[in-house]
Amino acid sequence: MKVTQDLSSLESLYRRLPTDRLTGLSVALLKATALELAILAGHLLLYPSGIAQERRPCTSPGPAEGASRLPSKERAPVVLLHGFMDNRSVFLLLRHSLGRQGRPRTESLNYSLLTTDIRAAAEIFGRQVEEICEHTGSTRVDVVGHSLGGLIARYYVQRLGGDERVRMLITLGSPHSGTRVLPLADAHPIVRQMRPGSKVIEELARPAPGCRTEFVSFWSDLDHLMDPVEAARIDHPDLLAHNVQVTGIGHLALTVHPAVASAVRQALDGTRAPAGTAVEGGGLTVA
Repeated sequence: MKVTQDLSSLESLYRRLPTDRLTGLSVALLKATALELAILAGHLLLYPSGIAQERRPCTSPGPAEGASRLPSKERAPVVLLHGFMDNRSVFLLLRHSLGRQGRPRTESLNYSLLTTDIRAAAEIFGRQVEEICEHTGSTRVDVVGHSLGGLIARYYVQRLGGDERVRMLITLGSPHSGTRVLPLADAHPIVRQMRPGSKVIEELARPAPGCRTEFVSFWSDLDHLMDPVEAARIDHPDLLAHNVQVTGIGHLALTVHPAVASAVRQALDGTRAPAGTAVEGGGLTVA
């Protein structure tokens, strides 16, 4: 009799579960996974084109044809920094989008695949930023970093005095509080530095009074490389940071999805979210 009652109670509880929500989540996850695989396939084709470091033009390019925005001289150059085991080709679509919207002074950087230390990579990145400032005549730059690239740029800003040069740092799926995904990858020193509690993550959690850089972090509820997904948020009492939750896409899609690109442009311009996107409570629904 007791077993029958227990089964009856379980059946009643099951009927009250939000099955529509669970089904919706499963469908969204399947769609996001399919999109990630498609993006990965396309990126593998483009990868060879981004192996070499980008050639810097002799002179700064003029505004994009037909651009109806502010002149480029009134805007900081944009520097794009890729993620782990990647290269600058991942930003092909985002860079094109920025150029069409009046930001032709955009440069995609590469760091070595042999990089084993985030601190060393941040020092090199700082020298590259100095070169860009000297070349363009600008005193500050804006930075967009994907995954590990965002963490490298943040270390430069927060620990190496880079806030003097970086006006705004936008991160896309960067493990700011560390990620526990793929434990077998711990053989790589960089992966160990991206773990919760690592010395690098602890350094970024230290006080940073007076930091002059503005931060915007995009984090996705379906990011398979963030565990937990909230790891891509910036939660630091001394930093001026705005966290934007992206709903419906995964880790790789953050660099190519048109809605995210529009939101990045809006963040750089300091304006509200683009028309045609659903933004609720600081979130961005793109799928």
